[in-house]
Amino acid sequence: MAVDRHDHELDIVLFGASGFVGRLVAGYLAEHAPEGARIALAGRSMARLSDVRGRLGATAADWPLLLADSGDEASLRAMAAATSLVVTTVGPYLRYGLPLAQACAQAGTDYADLTGEVPFVRDCLDHVSETATRTGAKIVHSCGFDSIPSDLGVLLLFEQAQRDGEGNLENTSLVVTSMKGGLSGGTIDSMRALTEAVAADHSLQSLLADAYSLSPDRSKEPDLGAQSDIVRLHRDSDLGVWVGPFVMAPYNTRVVRLSNALSGWAYGPRFRYSESMAFGAGPTAPLRAVAVGAAAAGAVAGMSLRPTRAVLDRVLPSPGEGPTEKSRLAGHFRILVRTRTSTGARYHCVVAASADPGYQGTSVMLGESALCLALDRDRLPDRSGVLTPATAMGDVLVDRLRRAGLTLKVGRAGPPGRPLD
Repeated sequence: MAVDRHDHELDIVLFGASGFVGRLVAGYLAEHAPEGARIALAGRSMARLSDVRGRLGATAADWPLLLADSGDEASLRAMAAATSLVVTTVGPYLRYGLPLAQACAQAGTDYADLTGEVPFVRDCLDHVSETATRTGAKIVHSCGFDSIPSDLGVLLLFEQAQRDGEGNLENTSLVVTSMKGGLSGGTIDSMRALTEAVAADHSLQSLLADAYSLSPDRSKEPDLGAQSDIVRLHRDSDLGVWVGPFVMAPYNTRVVRLSNALSGWAYGPRFRYSESMAFGAGPTAPLRAVAVGAAAAGAVAGMSLRPTRAVLDRVLPSPGEGPTEKSRLAGHFRILVRTRTSTGARYHCVVAASADPGYQGTSVMLGESALCLALDRDRLPDRSGVLTPATAMGDVLVDRLRRAGLTLKVGRAGPPGRPLD
């Protein structure tokens, strides 16, 4: 039975507001939330929350402060009962996320996060989705750089192909053509939590290896043979550049496939999806690709072993740390998502922003997702349960992000080597 959302005191509670990303999202909401939006900040320390609020200016001066701790389920239930939406930046979600997602589902309260952890989303699908569906709650994962560009980019390709009568999506791929940004302690801590979980439970290795590991019904997924999310180094003939593995691909690809499944496999029975990163066209491009891949693999391997993990812990950013404002503002990303449909039509979608993707860009994405869920709910797709950005918010979020300055541009592709400008 759906919960009456008009009974809630607040529109949005930002949990983890005193953390690095939490402060960025709080700042975004203070600047962009409409007058009258009822917003509160939540976390473990009233002093730290008060300090964050004090830096946000007059707009946030009256925002309530709520004490809540991921280890105190009573406080999580009280927080969920007080609001229409909880936005959480408290990770790693594999360690701390499930009790809050459960509390929101039970209260009929919407939930949004920034997770990039497959086992956590799988846990929510298994243990939260049924309750959320019954109460009408939208439990929306991955509302940041993981995985909004991927998820909405593919959705826009699908919608354009449908409008043009060009059939279903088939071979679809994402290429990060340009990206500059920093790395925070929170991201490192998520990597650490995932490697520790795999070391403690070897069954997670098969979960992480399955291309459809987030499917709500694995038996209904198309039989397309083995699908690898790790794109091997090769020269992309359409773009004229060398492409190789993209570190976020093993997660993003599963979110996109989950969106397809939650939509009744609307993208098509032969929908394939992969992600990669471009390294340029010059003679040194393959070397750069190998170096980036080796660094990523080395970091994961180092996190898996106690002696090397101790060394990495001393040199890598700690939780709560992140790139400077100057670095964030100097960042950018440009992503090209492309497809070939069942009729042979070719489409490209450009997703881009002049912002550090993981932090400045993510604060915009999560902030607009929060405003979308809290204030636009009557216009959103009629779905509840564990959802993705595309299935929970779809075109309503696309419109918000465009107004916020992100590029999301879709159209027919030109000849090979001539993507959208």
